Amino acid sequence: MTTARTIHPVQEGAAQYGASLVDRWDDLIDWNRRRDGEQGFFVEILGGAEAHRVLDTAAGTGYHSVMLAAHGFDVTAVDGSAAMVERTRRNAAAHGHDFPVLCSDWRELSGRLEGTYDAVVCLGSSFPHLFDEADRRAVLAQFYAALKPGGIFIVDHRNFDSVRRQRYTSSGNYYYCGSGVSVSVDHADDRLCRFRYDFPDGDVHHLEVYPILSAELDGLLRDTGFESVQDFGDFKQDFDLDEADFLIHVARKA
Repeated sequence: MTTARTIHPVQEGAAQYGASLVDRWDDLIDWNRRRDGEQGFFVEILGGAEAHRVLDTAAGTGYHSVMLAAHGFDVTAVDGSAAMVERTRRNAAAHGHDFPVLCSDWRELSGRLEGTYDAVVCLGSSFPHLFDEADRRAVLAQFYAALKPGGIFIVDHRNFDSVRRQRYTSSGNYYYCGSGVSVSVDHADDRLCRFRYDFPDGDVHHLEVYPILSAELDGLLRDTGFESVQDFGDFKQDFDLDEADFLIHVARKA
């Protein structure tokens, strides 16, 4: 019997994360398998930088915020989707944690924060939701301002260098680790990438993002004032740009 398919229309920015997709997000990422794939990477980077106060600017359903809180970091979580913010609060409570969770547009972040942070993280390939270069620069300036001098910024994204060469791969070992969910590229050019998420029950969702290149983001980070920019592929510093699923950039505020 053919499974009926429900295809959800694409909206812009945080509006893409409506309740119907947020309800499925933890199935898509699988917290336990995602933790195994990361192998403590972010805890090691933040610990090595002697960070304590951490701003998670793309909390999603709270995976990284909860994980960092469990390792003793003082976390503030932010997301632009009200549905994601509510899910982060629920997941934090379920894991026995209580930390501030804010719903905010990145471009308005400075007015919502108290003080500065040892580290700012923007994970889950969230930064590519910014299609306009002026917005990308403005948001990086907001993140930079939120950091203490010498603080570190970590941002990741899918390997769009590979995607734009029509070499998309998804091993299922990193980030999106849920079983039974198929992730594919519906469209990719130098301005837009549309991902398709097929769930086992026939439900279909799409997300549209700007396919930022690794060197492009490195340049934006340096233009913002960050220094000591390091690149990683699938949590390894020695990686093949044609093979990595996700790229991570670690930069330090001057």
